[in-house]
Amino acid sequence: MSDIIQLLPDHVANQIAAGEVVQRPASVVKELLENAIDAQATHIKLIIKEAGKTLIQVIDNGSGMSVTDARLSFERHATSKIKAAEDLFELNTKGFRGEALASIAAIAHVELKTKQEEDEVGTEINIEGSEVISQEVCVTPKGTSISVKNLFYNIPARRNFLKSNAVELRHIIDEFHRVTMAHHSIKFDMYHNGSEIFNLPISNCRQRIVNIFGGKTNEKLVPVKEETDLVTISGFIGKPEYAKRTRGEQFFFVNNRFIKSGYLNHAVNAAFEGLLKDKAHPSYFVYLTVDPKSIDINIHPTKTEIKFEDEHALYAMLRASIKHSLGQFNVAPVLDFNRDASMDTPYEYKSKTAQTPTIEVDRNFNPFKEEKVSGSGGGSFSGKSHASFKKESAGDWENLYVGLESEMTTTKPTENDFSSVEFESTEVTGSLFESDEKKVGHHTTYQLRKKYIVTTIKSGMVIVNQHRAHQRILYEELLRNITMASAVSQQLLFPLTLSFTKKEIELLTTVKEQLENTGFVFGELSPGEVEITGIPSVTSEKEVAQLLEQLISDLEEEVPDSGFSQTDLLARSISKSIAVRAGVELASEQQQYMVNSLFACTEPTITPNNKPTFITLTVDEIDKKF
Repeated sequence: MSDIIQLLPDHVANQIAAGEVVQRPASVVKELLENAIDAQATHIKLIIKEAGKTLIQVIDNGSGMSVTDARLSFERHATSKIKAAEDLFELNTKGFRGEALASIAAIAHVELKTKQEEDEVGTEINIEGSEVISQEVCVTPKGTSISVKNLFYNIPARRNFLKSNAVELRHIIDEFHRVTMAHHSIKFDMYHNGSEIFNLPISNCRQRIVNIFGGKTNEKLVPVKEETDLVTISGFIGKPEYAKRTRGEQFFFVNNRFIKSGYLNHAVNAAFEGLLKDKAHPSYFVYLTVDPKSIDINIHPTKTEIKFEDEHALYAMLRASIKHSLGQFNVAPVLDFNRDASMDTPYEYKSKTAQTPTIEVDRNFNPFKEEKVSGSGGGSFSGKSHASFKKESAGDWENLYVGLESEMTTTKPTENDFSSVEFESTEVTGSLFESDEKKVGHHTTYQLRKKYIVTTIKSGMVIVNQHRAHQRILYEELLRNITMASAVSQQLLFPLTLSFTKKEIELLTTVKEQLENTGFVFGELSPGEVEITGIPSVTSEKEVAQLLEQLISDLEEEVPDSGFSQTDLLARSISKSIAVRAGVELASEQQQYMVNSLFACTEPTITPNNKPTFITLTVDEIDKKF
């Protein structure tokens, strides 16, 4: 039998590697930005067209590359970061495998322009599908400019799996946030289709976070700082009252590299225990600095997962430091047995000695001794320092009733006059058992544990889940309103202003038309705020913020493109947010209305998420219980 194992050609191997490294345009953005940072750039510009499908260009003013380095940078496993296996455990740079540029060049058209400061001219290289088309000298400023065009042009299947431009742009912005927050000492600019998205100047860590997520973020942040031999923890956490239903503002950085860690996330949630509402997630921007030898970052192609040498100690330190910050800034209640600031001695009294209070007592005072009262008043004060008390004799009790009889005769009837006496009558409002005169077909409802509505049908009884039933009713009503654009809106006396990040506002913009059809009326949509002047009649003003947060969360998780799927998601999200909850007491009219409305729906048996809205118990099933 002939040999069947053979070496793969380089371009095929590069395409396989690209499948691991480059999953979507955001992956290319991450790799190119990290290369620019490793080149000690102080100003990095990111230019995007058509959400990265047409063009991804990164321009930096870093050190640049020589002619030889420019050519070798596109070879597989060619890197300047490591020279021996031991270097893998002392990494302080972003990229080190030498696969990124080779993988990108295998699936796109790449144009590289680079120049070192001491060189007079630079180098320009054009590559298509791992094949070098041209290499020549060019005039270019110091640094590197790399353009990636027509991503996945030679892998149509992968290109077909890409989402819409809005979705891919959100992923690019996510990667941009992760890189820029870790490097606030570098100026970053981002442009999409010719318009500026971000302009982040050189700043400190807090200013960089505020520049990215909006000015209102500053008041939400609480600093975290802790230094130990194992780790240095710094950064910020969000106050519990600003916790959101989404996990968008949760960032861990280890040695200025963004990572994902469910274990460390659990440590943060444990520190916030008892301070958050149900299903709310805290915001945090935590920077960990550890010895490079104590971590392994070479366990995932995208380098977003890290192994720690001592995870348990890191967990305890992170949890304790966040708890300390919450207590230190009076965000959470703490017990401090060492000192209470409210009981400190004022500064001007520190040198004074305490004075012993004096008490003067009149030992001759007797409250039971009769004394003559001067004047006609009921009591008087003598010349002494104490008040004089008069003890009335028991024989004078008749004087209390002097004049009472004459007053009663003028204002009230006499003792034997019962002409004006009225007796209360108790009106019978109902009976335990209904009489036969009642209408036979009358429907009654009963609310069980403020969660279920019980009603009767011909064959037995129905138990309705009030939250799920209301969800189905609202869902179908919202679908009709969005489709026919006939929703009723209630205008707000004072416009409601809500703060969102640019990414969240971009999400709301995609469904703005559908939201307006449900009854929302939007004012000005600025980069960090949304003004709402009208809301649907079925919602209250206090529910709007929670409703929009839930909608953004659902949009991020399901990322629908357009059409009916987006409308359906919008109706499902809003109905889930504003539907009446378990624990809310309903009047009998409301119970009857909900039952009637549910069975008037086109699909009353299930919620929009395919959960049952009610169950039936027939008379036969009830009889079997006895």
